[in-house]
Amino acid sequence: MNTSRPPRSSASTPAPGPAAHSSSGAPDPSAGSVPPDGGAGQEWLEWRAARIASVTAPYGPLALTGTHWLADAAAGGSLPGVPGRWTADGDEVVLTAVPADGLSVDGRPLGGSVRLGPDTGPDGARVARGEQRLVVLRREGSWAVRVFDPGAAARRAFRGIDVFAYDPRWAVPAVHRPYPDGREIRVDNADGRRRGLHLAGEVVFEAGGAEHRLAAVAEAGGALWIVFADGTSGRSSYRFRFLRPGTTAADGTLTLDFNRAFLPPCAFADHFICPFPPPGNTLPLDVPAGERNLTGD
Repeated sequence: MNTSRPPRSSASTPAPGPAAHSSSGAPDPSAGSVPPDGGAGQEWLEWRAARIASVTAPYGPLALTGTHWLADAAAGGSLPGVPGRWTADGDEVVLTAVPADGLSVDGRPLGGSVRLGPDTGPDGARVARGEQRLVVLRREGSWAVRVFDPGAAARRAFRGIDVFAYDPRWAVPAVHRPYPDGREIRVDNADGRRRGLHLAGEVVFEAGGAEHRLAAVAEAGGALWIVFADGTSGRSSYRFRFLRPGTTAADGTLTLDFNRAFLPPCAFADHFICPFPPPGNTLPLDVPAGERNLTGD
């Protein structure tokens, strides 16, 4: 299976957008410098610092070293580099191991079989091997095991995230217009497969003197999540980016702060299965705001 991520972009200067400015990196949060607009700029610096802390956490995206689909397992349920035998059984996965495999479940050494459901992430993983956490994943009925290793080479090599300079003009008013029954579409993913994406509605805003629309996914609790590309994508920023807008008011209004556009997990590790932007979510303008690339890419 193809697990390579999309090519990372070069660091060329973006073509002028509706609020064109220098694409140099924003101030280093650790240096304590604050963008000129005061309060919102300070909040952005705090957001940046939280992003770095999340990315570099022991079980953050840099720690992912493999996603192994059970459908691709060798006879008997053997996964490359993963101890034990893993087999899908309806709505559960059966893991069978001997003490020599060095696996533990819920903190206790495993010798025998255990039935597992999908984990919420590495923090909730039931299976461990030393410091590694083995996360059981399910996508559209297919099961996989993800390995998170705090000693991953990518985590040791991390040098930072390049960002566009903070610009308050890229915090734009918008309105969320839900689809009456939602829309289920299929989009390409970073691992080369196509998967479903449930769109809850679209977010409408103005930039560069024109109206634009971005389809959005509704996450648990109703928060919106947007996958988008723009004129900088693949040039001076990563191929596509994610954005989680602010809270939607009762009348559907919200703020799209593109200064908080962030790199998808597949920018940090080859083994994530990030969805590409759905049709219509590639903006016909440059958005020189938010995260660009990993430092050095």
